[in-house]
Amino acid sequence: MKDIPVHQLKERASLGLEIWRYDIGDARSNKGILDAHRDDHYIFFVVDAGDASLMIDFTEVGFFKNTLYYVLPGQVHHGVRYEQAAGWFLAVDTMLVLPDYRKVFEGQLELQKPYILDDALMTQCTDLLHLLRQRFSDHGQSTFNISVVHSLLQSFIGIAAGCYAESNYTTIKVSRPVELSQMFKQLLVDNYVAIKNPSVYAGMLNVSESYLNEALKKVTGFSVSYWILNEVMLEAKRLLYYSECNVKEVAHALGYDDHAYFSRLFKKSEGVTPLTFRTTYRK
Repeated sequence: MKDIPVHQLKERASLGLEIWRYDIGDARSNKGILDAHRDDHYIFFVVDAGDASLMIDFTEVGFFKNTLYYVLPGQVHHGVRYEQAAGWFLAVDTMLVLPDYRKVFEGQLELQKPYILDDALMTQCTDLLHLLRQRFSDHGQSTFNISVVHSLLQSFIGIAAGCYAESNYTTIKVSRPVELSQMFKQLLVDNYVAIKNPSVYAGMLNVSESYLNEALKKVTGFSVSYWILNEVMLEAKRLLYYSECNVKEVAHALGYDDHAYFSRLFKKSEGVTPLTFRTTYRK
């Protein structure tokens, strides 16, 4: 059986971000991005004209004018109808989605539904996205521009999280594996520093380790161990980018007494050393 492709943002984007605008009739030359796949990052859409639909984990979701939507890391999705829509596409490294926002996006026990923006919110979102794209395109041209790009990104994601936090969509029920996966992710966000053993999380959820692993693989394509390490690396990248902690302090903050081991783990996971990562994102 052929594995479902996993698209990695770091292979095609810098600064943990990719943004582009699409117009009606624009099918884009890169068809692969619309075939069935998973992403290791968040995807946000804002549709400002026309209509489109995506198949997400076997459920077709439609989008219309003034629609906001997001796709979670690990969700299998592909385009069904997309040529007759215009709007914005935004891919974001999970590192750049703050924990409180992630709890909103990942904490629902139903498949997320499109959110219809009122005219004021639509204007705010599109204005932000226009400015974000402009500053992102010029990110190497001025001092502090990377910080400006990330600040604009946080503003947009904050608006999106606020919209979904206030919504009460409960019409699309989820299976037991999906529910268990979401419960695991919520536990993980609160406990990854102290708990890195898959069997402990299984015990907290009152299931066997093998069943939890099977559920996570079915829903996300990745194992329990993958998600534990992923959460640790996300926080490591946040600390390296946002704080002035040295590598030893970052390692200790994440529960590692041996900072050399942590550095090796980081390089194996991310392909670069912690210091190289910090230099790249802060340049």
